[in-house]
Amino acid sequence: MMLILKNVLQRAGLKQGELAKHLNLSHAAVAQIVNHGAWPRSLDNVALRMRILDYLRHKGVPDADSGVFDEVVKLGSPQRILADSADCPVPRPHGHTDLNQEESMLLRKQVLAPATRKHFGLFRDPFADDIHSHEDMFVSPDIRYVREAMFQTAKHGGLLAVVSESGGGKTTLMRDLEDRVTRENHSIIVIKPYVLAMEDNDKKGKTLKATHIAEAIMAAVAPLEKIRSSPEARFAQLHKALKESHAAGYRHCLVIDEAHALSIATLKHLKRFFELEMGFKKLLSIILIGQPELKVKLSERNQDVREVVQRCEMVELVPFDGARLDEYLRFRFGRLDKPVGDVIDASGIDALRARLTMTGTRRDRAETVSLLYPLAVGNLMTAAMNLAAGLGVPVVTADVIRGV
Repeated sequence: MMLILKNVLQRAGLKQGELAKHLNLSHAAVAQIVNHGAWPRSLDNVALRMRILDYLRHKGVPDADSGVFDEVVKLGSPQRILADSADCPVPRPHGHTDLNQEESMLLRKQVLAPATRKHFGLFRDPFADDIHSHEDMFVSPDIRYVREAMFQTAKHGGLLAVVSESGGGKTTLMRDLEDRVTRENHSIIVIKPYVLAMEDNDKKGKTLKATHIAEAIMAAVAPLEKIRSSPEARFAQLHKALKESHAAGYRHCLVIDEAHALSIATLKHLKRFFELEMGFKKLLSIILIGQPELKVKLSERNQDVREVVQRCEMVELVPFDGARLDEYLRFRFGRLDKPVGDVIDASGIDALRARLTMTGTRRDRAETVSLLYPLAVGNLMTAAMNLAAGLGVPVVTADVIRGV
């Protein structure tokens, strides 16, 4: 089934993307509404329908009435069935309930409108990616632990995996590590191999192979040497170059970003790099940075990489649960000398926390998944501030958060 709304949009020449932008929803969430009659569980459906009707009236659509939310059966007779979410829940596509809910919770990149800045007395976007030094970073006790674990691995050796959801701050910590090495004048060479469009198999993209890693190491520690052709000679040359660099007083840290896209074969080969030694000294420390798929690949149950797993410490960047969200918001607005209460009230913060917390079941057990990471929080707050400014309300409240 699909909503009559889809035909109305098509006849008026209006795109679903424009409606999504007006509603401050993701394209996926609007597509589920229009194409399947699947309304986001985390939003007030009545308020959302009113906003859609207001959009249609603003665009001059003549038949902008409640009938656009009726469903039409695509097969058979053109029977119309009223989709009343209270009495007759609309079935969602099988197997995608959690995905649809998460799509409706997360927004694409939001931009703070000039009118919003004026409304709240802000001269900059508090959630813009404008970190220029370590002092601009929000550092909670959890982040401080991961930050220090990365530095100690780079300085003293080890194999570390840093795992977080997208937008959790992994890239910021990687940049911070490089900045700290330079700022504190440590004799550490940070080596970052990468392959454009890296994937874990050659059908989806390009894989980062052990050869690429070896080339990146040689380019960092012995850039003038011509790399040997045979694999055995190349690896011996690499070992020799690392020994000479170590004897000159340098430590070496291999940092692989997007490590969840590493193939199993490359993960297995990391053991050989990690075991490069000079006496009792390890010549190369390794930091893997990736999304939760990396944790799955490095599972103790995965026999293919058991030798790497046994040597690898894993740390996770956790979401802003509990009071951490309040601290994060105070830090972000504090950088602009703006009290949090001047922008969002306590009910709004509670609603923000609830909006980005997903509850479901897995294997008949209740499970809560928090999406309270910097990127998701920033996008939702920006959208809510834009909406509050448009409505003319002084601060973001729970109703404003629910209206995004």
